[in-house]
Amino acid sequence: MTEPTITTLEDAAAVSSAVAQHVAQAIQAKPKLTLGLATGNTFRAIYADLVALYEKGGFSLAQAKAFNLDEYVGLAADHPASFATYMKQHLFNHVDFAPGAARLPEVAGGDIAAACAAYEQAIATAGGIDLQLLGIGRNGHIGFNEPGSPFDSRTREVALTASTQSANAVDFPPGEAVPPTAATMGIGSILDAREIVLVVTGAHKAEALHRAFHADPSIDCPASALHRHHNVHVFCDKAAAGL
Repeated sequence: MTEPTITTLEDAAAVSSAVAQHVAQAIQAKPKLTLGLATGNTFRAIYADLVALYEKGGFSLAQAKAFNLDEYVGLAADHPASFATYMKQHLFNHVDFAPGAARLPEVAGGDIAAACAAYEQAIATAGGIDLQLLGIGRNGHIGFNEPGSPFDSRTREVALTASTQSANAVDFPPGEAVPPTAATMGIGSILDAREIVLVVTGAHKAEALHRAFHADPSIDCPASALHRHHNVHVFCDKAAAGL
């Protein structure tokens, strides 16, 4: 098993700033970088810090590409709770990605399996992901790979657990149900990235972070698959590092 590089900082704000700096430096070093992007509460602040660095002239994404981890199946790209909308609001509308260079799984309708296969192929055609941003769920999920997901899984449609649907309900208009499925990069797809940056903040994530790296790898904790990767950098605050 490979040990990750762990950077522990005072609080979530310090983590956000450090991750944004890390990503900006990677883009400066390789302007044609291919990023793997994530969503969720943790990444709102990270993208805000990254946009601030961009606006200071710190880097350009004009030659870069990006692939998001996941998207809800059956949700239109312009739906207020879609990850496409999230990414436009927090990053895409504020930086200079070329048209079509930043992508999410296109699973609003049609043949979902074919769309997932096409997404996997598009990542391969782009030369793979250089730097994958990743969060972790309380149950150890990465992307929408819930406990039980095979470590060699690829981009596919998955059923969302009741706990995940409940956690994400806040993003949806009142009374609107969270879709029962989503398309997600598989654990195998994530492990193909050349570098993985795992961001973990808050005491409520401490147990998941501990299980990910201090227990034997198991499909019961999807993040424990990161043991298999040679280049994982964990950025966490003191609360998440408590165990």
